[in-house]
Amino acid sequence: MRTMAKAPVLTPRADDFPRWYQDLIAKAELADNGPVRGTMVIRPYGYGLWERMQRDMDARIKETGAQNAYFPLLIPQSYLTREAEHVEGFAPELAVVTHGGGKELEEPVVVRPTSETIVNEYFSKWVQSYRDLPLLINQWANVVRWELRPRLFLRTSEFLWQEGHTAHATYEEARDFAARIHRHVYGDFMRDFLAMDFVLGRKTASERFAGAVNTLTLEGMMGDGKALQLGTSHELGQNFARAFHTRYLSKDGTQELVWQTSWGSTTRMIGALVMMHGDDDGMRVPPRLAPVQAVVLAVKDDGAVLAEVREVGERLTAAGVRVQVDDRTETPFGRRAVDWELKGVPVRVEIGPRDLENGTAMLVRRIAGGKQPVALDALPALLPAILEEDQELLLTQARDRRESRTSDVTSADEAVEAAVAGGWARLPWAALGPAGEARLAEHGVTVRCLVAEDGAVPDADEAPGNVAVVARSY
Repeated sequence: MRTMAKAPVLTPRADDFPRWYQDLIAKAELADNGPVRGTMVIRPYGYGLWERMQRDMDARIKETGAQNAYFPLLIPQSYLTREAEHVEGFAPELAVVTHGGGKELEEPVVVRPTSETIVNEYFSKWVQSYRDLPLLINQWANVVRWELRPRLFLRTSEFLWQEGHTAHATYEEARDFAARIHRHVYGDFMRDFLAMDFVLGRKTASERFAGAVNTLTLEGMMGDGKALQLGTSHELGQNFARAFHTRYLSKDGTQELVWQTSWGSTTRMIGALVMMHGDDDGMRVPPRLAPVQAVVLAVKDDGAVLAEVREVGERLTAAGVRVQVDDRTETPFGRRAVDWELKGVPVRVEIGPRDLENGTAMLVRRIAGGKQPVALDALPALLPAILEEDQELLLTQARDRRESRTSDVTSADEAVEAAVAGGWARLPWAALGPAGEARLAEHGVTVRCLVAEDGAVPDADEAPGNVAVVARSY
């Protein structure tokens, strides 16, 4: 008698990548759709990932000298109109409150889409002299941008983020600070903590932040070959300072406008984590990020097994591993194993009566794959090394995918062909230019960023030798 093939837990990525993504977000218990279209409820496992991201990045931000503050969620609409390019860029996404307390408001207020305007209202009060500079502020907050095509974590009408805002005495100081955030806060965090591969680059004029003079970006390739913007750092020049009269008295006794930056990263990183590292069996969470690095599972409801499972958990914890003991033997073992696999916990340590007899546990590696029996006594020394190996493996796999799926081309048509086929293209910016960029857009393809010939971040949009990195994107 033939048995029917067991249906996969997730839609295979090769069959329908967007459906796989939605399946995984739900079944790994990361988030649910909220009651208002475009909003989301972040579930405890998803929020645990965000908390660890937040903690690590917050420490890196503070190392730059920035301090955390908080600004109001509601911003007078008139603030946004002071910087024309800024309001024009955000107008389609604004949520506007016109009534409060049962009455029509004298002036409508905007639900925070970003905080450049309200920050500058207060910077203009706080900055009086060169002695007040640099002023380095960060906030962890939520923002609202009315999203017409929502997708959990990637594009939602409300999302969580950090946004930094700084004021400096000179252009050079502001430029260098924006670059420091770009490379040494975001870049180091994403590479070293999230095991994410990316390209550091400069946005073209048509893609830069509304009101900025330069936008620096980190672009990552997802499992389907599309690009995702992972974070941005903006040089604002003096545009907002001029609009809000943010000035300081220089050492020479003259009134000068400050030079500014702003920079942000969001809960979109959780979506990037899923799409860059996930496979057909679920998530694969980088060990340095993972709230649970190893789960110790009892295979059966057996007193000796349960006692050993708990003891192993304590010994691994003492060895510096973040451990969860799964002794829920009322739930079938197979179901529990699949759930932990979906959640991407890096290591499973499975212990049953037979393992106990042999003095071993079955070690299952989620990232490298495979399973093998390991002596119980060897686990505390073995696991920290395995976790570091797997952290490096994720980064290597992501980098190899990007490099193998990036083509060097010479024309816009070839770039479109490469992007439609599920990859990235590189071509000289001089051969593309704004006109070629517009042709790409007709096919749903964009210039993700400009890089120098040697892979560095260019100093100018039109620097000789600039290369355009081209892809379809989320």
